[in-house]
Amino acid sequence: MKFLQLIRYKNLLLLALMQLIFRFGYLELIKIPLSLFYWQYAILILATVLIAAGGYIINDIFDQESDAINKPKKVIIGNAISETKAYNLYAGLTISGVALGFVLANSVSHPNFAVIFVLIATLLYFYASTLKQIALIGNIAVAGLLAFSVIIIGIFDIIPNTFEINQLQMSVAFAILMDYAKFAFIINLIREIIKDIQDIEGDKEQDMKTLPIIIGQNKTSKLAFVLLLLSTLYLFYYLNNYLFANDLYYGIIYILVFVIAPMILCLIKILNAKEKSDYHQISTFLKWIIFFGILSIAVITFNIKHHA
Repeated sequence: MKFLQLIRYKNLLLLALMQLIFRFGYLELIKIPLSLFYWQYAILILATVLIAAGGYIINDIFDQESDAINKPKKVIIGNAISETKAYNLYAGLTISGVALGFVLANSVSHPNFAVIFVLIATLLYFYASTLKQIALIGNIAVAGLLAFSVIIIGIFDIIPNTFEINQLQMSVAFAILMDYAKFAFIINLIREIIKDIQDIEGDKEQDMKTLPIIIGQNKTSKLAFVLLLLSTLYLFYYLNNYLFANDLYYGIIYILVFVIAPMILCLIKILNAKEKSDYHQISTFLKWIIFFGILSIAVITFNIKHHA
């Protein structure tokens, strides 16, 4: 059980579920010629999950001292699992994920795509060891990695089957994936900023240069508030220009109830947040906003098919 907690198995299940939603709740429903067979898509998910699991472990290895202050009851490395074993687990998971990436890339006759998995694994290591200590750079890096877990679907499932005859159709499908990747990026960026506020005590002890340490907790909260407010306003714009314009009322109701309403609630909570527990609650809300936001692609696609 400690191993499952170490690799954040709930987050990994959500990651796998999100990738399944994009395949079965979107790509297959719009009837475009996809590149990956089911076994290949399973490899894509497994490779992503294994590399992400390795990323969580290496992050905890480098965070042992700050975690002892920020969340002493949840520290696993050094207590339930030794540092040496943690390094071995990290290496095993990461190498396995990258190896599966090589298998997948070769199976779609694009062996050069394998470098993507190497770059992701490398970025996760540098995030844990260096980047997370740099204000905003670390936040952007980890938010970008989540966004890329969406983009990589298009790289492997759309690009290899894109030809001149279907280029427009495939470009539209990829563009919609990119819209969701941007959504995942900005919400996760806000979440990472909030988590830095939550972890400010331990990060100070480690001499990290996170945003709350450099500009203060209040200014960082205001930045998170502004970013979330702008994201919420953009979603209203998106609803008006794409869903209202096409009478996609199921999608409109879903996004209003499960995405925009929680975002407005988070805005209120950020304004009133004072304690560490307040920021933890906001971080949890934002994680679920990302999930329900991505789930909206299945609702909207179903709505389009039903409307047609």
